[in-house]
Amino acid sequence: MRTFIYIFSILTFFSNGRLLAQTIISGRVMDTSGNPIAGANVFLEGSYDGGSTDDLGQFTFSSELEGEQTLAFSFLTYETLKLKRLISQMIDLNLILKEDLNTLETVVLSAGSFAAGDNSKINVLKPLDVVTTASALGDFVGALQSLPGTTTVAEDGRLFIRGGAAEETLIFIDGIRVFTPYSPTTNNIPTRGRYSPFLFDGITFSTGGYSAEYGQALSGVLLLNTINEPDQKKSDIGIMSVGGTFGHTMKWKSSSLSLNASYTNLSPYLALFPDRNEWIKPFETGAAELVFRKQFDSGLLKLYSAFDTSSFHLIQDDINDDNGLEFKLKNSN
Repeated sequence: MRTFIYIFSILTFFSNGRLLAQTIISGRVMDTSGNPIAGANVFLEGSYDGGSTDDLGQFTFSSELEGEQTLAFSFLTYETLKLKRLISQMIDLNLILKEDLNTLETVVLSAGSFAAGDNSKINVLKPLDVVTTASALGDFVGALQSLPGTTTVAEDGRLFIRGGAAEETLIFIDGIRVFTPYSPTTNNIPTRGRYSPFLFDGITFSTGGYSAEYGQALSGVLLLNTINEPDQKKSDIGIMSVGGTFGHTMKWKSSSLSLNASYTNLSPYLALFPDRNEWIKPFETGAAELVFRKQFDSGLLKLYSAFDTSSFHLIQDDINDDNGLEFKLKNSN
């Protein structure tokens, strides 16, 4: 019986000692105007001890920690405050939180896309981006088909946005609408864009809204912006498995002349990867562009000329004809 009383006394002693080790932390949190801040987080760093302020900005909680500790105060749109002192001195604290000016920046909501003639939006692609996109094969339309918001429809090759028709995406060069931006082709044979990517300084692509300047477009707008004035004399050479490109620019004091040429022949590709068509003459195309620029005090004059030719001859399978459907094209523009 004596042994039981002795053990009970020891347990009671340690229990009372444990209760005595609890330290009450209390105080009040206000803003710079003296208004109480409700819902602020108050906690001891490196522990699970803490709480939140009530409607009057007051807080109270207990902790078993001892010695010097760091008490942190945080609340949305206010700077986090940290107080480092002995935990026994964290009683009836009065703290003031300052507004975090970095989080109070003005938020601007725009109910539309770029304004008429606006050229400050994102240049989605540069010429180098076009020729380094593996699936594009040097075609600016093919490069755009890898962007979000576009879709590939069978083997058409034209630019489709969110399932709309290709005619619903208008293409402009320096603000002038292009009515025939694609090279001619036949059924189930992808078409290509008619222009060299090195002709353009940037390609601005919008799959959303646009201003009244382009109001007749239903799905999107593709703006091709030619180079205003080259910065230096240069030459560009591109080599692909199915062709190549060449560009050369001459620059003088107030004028410049640029020549771009390209050639594509699908014979090597079709030899390695035959398709379901019987090719008598594989697709072959060549194009050349010449741009002259003259700088005046009152503006810039641009003269643009282009020529392209394409040809192919094939026989396609046809459900109504055992001999297939023969198609031959030779086109020059």
